[in-house]
Amino acid sequence: MKLIIAITRDEDSDKILESLVENEFRVTRIASTGGFLRRGMTTMMIGVEDDKVDEAFRIVGDKCAPVAEYGSRCTTMFVLNVDRFVQV
Repeated sequence: MKLIIAITRDEDSDKILESLVENEFRVTRIASTGGFLRRGMTTMMIGVEDDKVDEAFRIVGDKCAPVAEYGSRCTTMFVLNVDRFVQV
């Protein structure tokens, strides 16, 4: 199992979140701030099976609006190994 941490622009977050949920991914959204100008960001934690990582990346990438500002990014994603997953 993997944990994807996706840090997205606020303006893209609703579309990304809706699409992930429609495709049966479980997502936790956290409001965050970052970057040079301290713009609003959204951090999403997405728990996925190993074979679903590429699909999650594709969904996030497809829902990002084009970036007009040089040097800006739509999303930064990290993939972490999960040793143990428990729901109670």
